This record gives sequence, structure tokens and C-alpha cells, in this order.
Amino acid sequence: MTQSKGKNNPAGAAERHQARLYEIDAGETGQRVDNVLLRLLKSVPKSRIYAMVRKGEVRLDGGRVKVTTRVAAGQKLRIPPHQREVTETPVVPRAVRTRLEAAVIFEDRDLLVLAKPPGFAAHGGSGVRFGVLEALSPWPEAPALALAHRLDRDTSGVLVLAKRRAALRYLQAAFRERHVTKRYLAVVAGAWPRTLRRLEAPLERVLAANGERFVRVAQAGKPARTEVTLGERLATATVLQLMPETGRTHQLRVHLAHAGFPILGDEKYAPPELRTALGAVPVPRLALHAHALTIPHRDPEQPPWRFEAPLPDDLAALIKALRQAS
Repeated sequence: MTQSKGKNNPAGAAERHQARLYEIDAGETGQRVDNVLLRLLKSVPKSRIYAMVRKGEVRLDGGRVKVTTRVAAGQKLRIPPHQREVTETPVVPRAVRTRLEAAVIFEDRDLLVLAKPPGFAAHGGSGVRFGVLEALSPWPEAPALALAHRLDRDTSGVLVLAKRRAALRYLQAAFRERHVTKRYLAVVAGAWPRTLRRLEAPLERVLAANGERFVRVAQAGKPARTEVTLGERLATATVLQLMPETGRTHQLRVHLAHAGFPILGDEKYAPPELRTALGAVPVPRLALHAHALTIPHRDPEQPPWRFEAPLPDDLAALIKALRQAS
């Protein structure tokens, strides 16, 4: 078995066909096993990585792990033989980087925050050659940008990256301990009842027979809660303001679909007839926007960070068209 330490010894072609050990460094303490693997094996399909963990092929200090297991400095992570890993840096078109640079809404010595446009994955993997993380790395004075959280590819809005390891650890703890307030805007099908102000249903992740992963409401799932505020009634649709209290995968999309008000343009959870149009009104993509994030500042004497991303043109046009249809 080949042993490697930290990111100074990336896997080469020969190591794809044998297990190796990766030593967790101090900057990775507290990260989830799946996030470590996704970073190390960028072009290995996500489904393969999760299968590795599920089958017990991935070990931490010799013991089995779950994808949610958090690592600590000095631990040895066994990475099993795998295929399709590439270590070369993906080529990012200059136009892509320029567009993402123009989307930056805040920067200091610790953070880089942007209003992520729709259509950009947070990071590469699972058939995506590169995402925001790869497109913006390296960044001046921050050669090792890291994601503090994630947004779905078709979700627009506030995305926070850390420029320093200490900042990443702080942000990850803030998200994990639910000190971060998230506010979303969604356009859903149907007339939302004014009395429905809270969605609470346990969610579980499922692997379908065809290899597709999705989330569903199930009593065996993890608790999930979403606060809902009625924004505006439109023609056969409603604009909602959403504040998730928990951060489950696809929580807002699944909660709203389960309640009978799927998000327009949702290719996974909305009925097919609501994925591209609502009546005569075209739907450009998933009508979900991460409007604002509030995070306690690292300096307790400073006011919280509050970041807001303006509504993108495509969703503004959708809402305008629905108003006219009303």
C-alpha cells in the first residue's frame, strides 16, 4: 500500500489501481469524509465515491466511515483503487473566469463572496469539468480557495469561499452549528395558503436503481425545517421567501414539492409540465435564488457579515411575465 501525506503527494496514474493512504492535515480538521474525497478525486463520479464509502472501501484509521464522518489532523484515510482520476488542472475559458470575477460582491483577507450566476456548479466532479472553485483558483493572495458551503448548479445567489484555512474552519463551524441565517427566494406553482408558514418533514437521501441520487420525505430521514413567508401571488404561481433552519440536501426543493407547491423549473422534483413552462410563460431554469446570508463575524466586537445577491435577470423576467399573465 502506498502512503502519501497531505496534498504534496497527489495520486498518479499508477496509484489509481491500488489503495493508498492520505494523511489529513490540520487545515482539513472538521471536514466531512465525502468532501475530502470529492476534492482529492475530482473527476471520479460522485456516485462512485459514495459507493466506495457505502461498501466500506474507504477507511479512516482502519475503521469504516460514513460520508458524514468528520476527519481530524493526523488521521489516515484509505483511498481505494479507482478509475477516471485526473490530476491536471482543468482549462477554464477566460470568459468564464471574467464573468465570475464580475460576480464578486465582497472580499477581505479571509473571504471571497460572489453572487453566483445560474448554470455554474460550486465545484467540479460528476461529469462537471470545473466549477466556481476551479475557475477562480488561484486567487490573488489566496492560492487555495475553499468552499464554505454549496449551491446547486441551477441555483443562483450568495456563495462564500474562504481564502485562508482558519477562515474555512470558522465558516464550516458556523454552518454546522446553525449560526448562519439563510434567506432564499423561490417561485412555486400554485396559490400558497397564507396560513402555511412552516414546513417540517424528515428527509433521507436515496440511491435509485439507475444510479441517480435524490432526496425524499421519510420517517427514517433526518429532521428538516423550513420557515416560509408569502411574498407575492402571481398567475397560478407564488413568490416565496424561505429560511431553512436546517441544511439538508435539496431541502427546499423537496419540502416544497412534498407540500404540493414545487419550484418552477425543478428538473428533479417538479412534474414534467412545470419544468420548462407554466402555461404560456417560459421557465428559464430552477426558480430558486439564494438571496442573503448572515454570518457572525470572526471578531465578536464586529457586526455580523451580511451578504445579499440581487435577483438575476432571468428570474426577474419570469416574475414580470407572470405578473403580466395575472
